Amino acid sequence: MLQISPTVLRSILVLQTKFVGDIVLASALAKNLQLAYPDARIVFLCEAGFAGFLTVHGIASEAVTFRRAHMRGTPLQRGRELFRTVRTLRQYRFDMIIDITDSKTSRLISGFVNAPIRVGYHPTERPLRWHERQPANVRMRPFAYGEPHYLYRYLSPLEALGVDLRVKVPSIQPLPLETTQALALLDRSGLRPNAFMAVHAGASFPGRRWQPERFAAAIDRISNETGLGVALVGGLGEAEATEQIMAAVREPVVNLVGALSLETLLALLKEARLFLGNESGPMHMAAATGTPVVGLFGLTDPVHWAPVGVPGISLRPSMPCDCIGGDLCRRTDPSKACCVWRLEVDPVVDAVRELLSRTEAPLEHAV
Repeated sequence: MLQISPTVLRSILVLQTKFVGDIVLASALAKNLQLAYPDARIVFLCEAGFAGFLTVHGIASEAVTFRRAHMRGTPLQRGRELFRTVRTLRQYRFDMIIDITDSKTSRLISGFVNAPIRVGYHPTERPLRWHERQPANVRMRPFAYGEPHYLYRYLSPLEALGVDLRVKVPSIQPLPLETTQALALLDRSGLRPNAFMAVHAGASFPGRRWQPERFAAAIDRISNETGLGVALVGGLGEAEATEQIMAAVREPVVNLVGALSLETLLALLKEARLFLGNESGPMHMAAATGTPVVGLFGLTDPVHWAPVGVPGISLRPSMPCDCIGGDLCRRTDPSKACCVWRLEVDPVVDAVRELLSRTEAPLEHAV
């Protein structure tokens, strides 16, 4: 365990180039670093679309953007993106780099930027090949404090650095302007704060999306029984599942898919009575605002990825899964497996009923 004086560090780089759910979980690491090193500038390397979210909500002092799509392009595109990123980062003269992305690319960046203190996982998530190396000179356990959840993977640098764990769950609250915009949108849509359910039916891979017709059936039953309004949320690329739900539901549903920035989505999720959706970034965003969550999981294990810090119920079909995805399914890869399709409507409706019953009083987010 390394002990570093707070006065030594003036600039810290956190490599987190994954998705919005990972950004939300990593926000707890950032807040602990801010408390431990109050004079340090904390910079995140992140996907371009998350930079504003990170800085506006005080997770990072600054954000340097990284275009993941270019790193999946031609060798020339990959080389140019890596060169541009490293050149930008070297200008900061970081005192410490913390690599929680743990990829071949993030290790290359950590090595090329070459700060005096470089924190990385040992062992890495995937074994290093013969030509790869771990550039870290401070090595952290894959999961800190003996906890299996990915939150603690992202909190592992604190243990390795000898920093007190003071903020144990993510808490990201909308700014007043974001709340004003969300409330105005709800008013125009005929929805009342704390009287609607936010539903996210999207995911990056079809097999991770609970079937639209089952979402529609659950929405109809919940809305009819409880009187809750329903708002569909999600990104621009999730229109297909949304259209199928809108065509199948009988109860009124407000379609906000593709209409919200991350900042406005955060504020809208804060105003929801409950979140229902696939295991996803919006699920973690809802939990970080204090909204109760019913999360739908497939091959991904809720032990590692369940929402944290709020009342929640994670539903997953029994395992091992009898594959129903056919040629679409890649069962060894949680991001390309169709196990969530085996969830029936009844347990989802029952979980919503139970969570509503458990959270009748106004909630305050636990920290």
